[in-house]
Amino acid sequence: MWDTVSLYVKEGYAVPQFHGKWPFSRFLFFQEPASALASFLNGVANLVMLKRYRSSVPASCPMYQTCLNFAMVSINAWFWSTIFHTRDTAITEKMDYFCASAVILHSIYLCCMRTMGLRYPSVASVFGALLVLLFACHVSYLTLGRFDYSYNMLANASFGMVNLVWWLVWCLRRHSHQPYLWKCVLVVVLLQSLALLELLDFPPVLWVLDAHALWHFSTIPLNILFYSFLKDDSLYLLKVNSVQKLD
Repeated sequence: MWDTVSLYVKEGYAVPQFHGKWPFSRFLFFQEPASALASFLNGVANLVMLKRYRSSVPASCPMYQTCLNFAMVSINAWFWSTIFHTRDTAITEKMDYFCASAVILHSIYLCCMRTMGLRYPSVASVFGALLVLLFACHVSYLTLGRFDYSYNMLANASFGMVNLVWWLVWCLRRHSHQPYLWKCVLVVVLLQSLALLELLDFPPVLWVLDAHALWHFSTIPLNILFYSFLKDDSLYLLKVNSVQKLD
């Protein structure tokens, strides 16, 4: 691979991709060191913020278990992202892609629970079941036949847009009563915007840092900010419930 790259560069041609991927310099057993490190740090950020959430929010909060489940799904996704960027195989690639889809769909479910599920639990249950069915169909389609990268990208982009619009509409309608909602707005908008880094797709700087790694590094502070929103919102719900009980 590196002989081919050297010939291309020597003759003045652009750096080639191999099987759709840029050439990377390995570090120890890490095939893509920067992306693996960024994925690991995202996982650590989720784990640390989960601990802070659990220490700050009582289990009696109506959104407590849903937020914990979302955190576990997210940590699992970053675990597989780290494994995939460490060692790219057919299995680790699929696990990375499928777990990423699961995070987006669970964020949609989290939004459904927060906006509708607390008042209409049965609606949230039915919607959650539909999301599980959608995820199963998504995984089956990509597993049973040829892995369709274009479809996978389009599907995740569609899931992401639903997630973005739903959270935005809810936050903008309630921001005057809940000032902390700016955190959620910033996170969902930046997550969609930063995904555009993938379109840059430049050859790795020093054969290590590419656009995908930059995208992963950029999401670390967003994870922290989103958990801060979840904590503030959970405490707000507890406050509202306590006032209603007093009334």
